[in-house]
Amino acid sequence: MSGTLPTGDELVPLLAALASPHRLRILAALARQRTYVSDLARQLHMNRPLLYMHLQKLEAAGLVTGELVTAPDGSSVKYVQAVPFTLALDLTAIVLAAQSLTGTTDKET
Repeated sequence: MSGTLPTGDELVPLLAALASPHRLRILAALARQRTYVSDLARQLHMNRPLLYMHLQKLEAAGLVTGELVTAPDGSSVKYVQAVPFTLALDLTAIVLAAQSLTGTTDKET
């Protein structure tokens, strides 16, 4: 993700992905270095199924990438790393993003 303003449809999943203390801790750990999932789970004191759920959300938002590496013994290890990004968010950016939202709108009654 570059420093350009995201569209509304890009901003919603991005903010949803960032709206979790667990996912913020995952990004902070991955900012230091690429690592494999089991090691990251140990670092964060998190079970792997829960970690995978959070990584899936971060990956869908474009904040992390994963790579499955097969060792010579045939075992597979998933490595994950953070994708560098810049997000400048202010009221003007939100107004512009809101104008580009597609899909249904909720009407208050």
